[in-house]
Amino acid sequence: MLAGTAAGVLVPAVGMADSAYAAGLNRQITIYAEALPGGLYGYGLEPGKATIPGPLLEIYEGDTLEIELVNRTDQRLSIHPHGVNYDTGSDGAPLNASFNKPGETRTYTWKTRARYDAGGGFWMPGNAGYWHYHDHAMGTDHGTAGLARGLYGGLIVRKRGDLLPSRQYTVVFNEMMINHKMAPDTPILEARLGERVEWVCVGYGSLPHTFHLHAHRWADTRTGMLSGASDNAQTVDNKNLDPGSSFGFQVIAGEGVGPGVWMYHCHVQTHSDGGMVGLFLVRNADGSLPDGAQEAIDRFKLHDHSGHDMNPDGRTHA
Repeated sequence: MLAGTAAGVLVPAVGMADSAYAAGLNRQITIYAEALPGGLYGYGLEPGKATIPGPLLEIYEGDTLEIELVNRTDQRLSIHPHGVNYDTGSDGAPLNASFNKPGETRTYTWKTRARYDAGGGFWMPGNAGYWHYHDHAMGTDHGTAGLARGLYGGLIVRKRGDLLPSRQYTVVFNEMMINHKMAPDTPILEARLGERVEWVCVGYGSLPHTFHLHAHRWADTRTGMLSGASDNAQTVDNKNLDPGSSFGFQVIAGEGVGPGVWMYHCHVQTHSDGGMVGLFLVRNADGSLPDGAQEAIDRFKLHDHSGHDMNPDGRTHA
């Protein structure tokens, strides 16, 4: 299984299941925080391999993930998760003095559990879901600079028995950028016809967004899949992606529509006009480009992404 990075380059996901996977497993990894060109920063699994977004981390409910964070920058920074359990020492916030000084190495511990019977007919939820992690200490006491400069990544907590995909991609909407890029330089994410593709969508910044994927749709559930023939969960192809929120889903590439080039974008129209558009390339099953795909990509590269103002009459003006 694979996980996506900023430019659609694939790197191994962390914490993947295997036949010997047991409940309560303790996973230990090292993440390096590093400076990148252009005043940006990223997380990586190896020295010199930091990316934006950082590596997609993945565990199962009941497992613990210990992260040794190595700060290879001259900035104060941390790593803070959503959706998992942690004590104040692993909060990643200056409020709890939980951060890495420049050059410092620190261990953060994230724990998960399955849902459990709380008594009286009530249940407490587990940690399964599509979450994310980010810096919470750079620049300000809330980590505003870290989020603005690329210190973030996707996090999946699975239930055992979940369907596993062939490809995974993390898509982050942050201000007017997708994975810290604007069209026509946004990621072109690829799959072959019929492959199961998992999307992890995350929102940051100060602007409201919605995520829309052309020609594909998913159930508005934890996984994007239906649980059975009687599951009547709403089917969607557009969902709010506001700052701090996240969701994920799986689709079968090209199912019912065939191979081709499909847009994914923010459906706030001024945002898509301004460059919040990327491409999902569904290749033929043999990996070749479908007819018309290269021409569509070339047209996208030539599109005007400078932004427009929309008048009440519906006409757009530069």
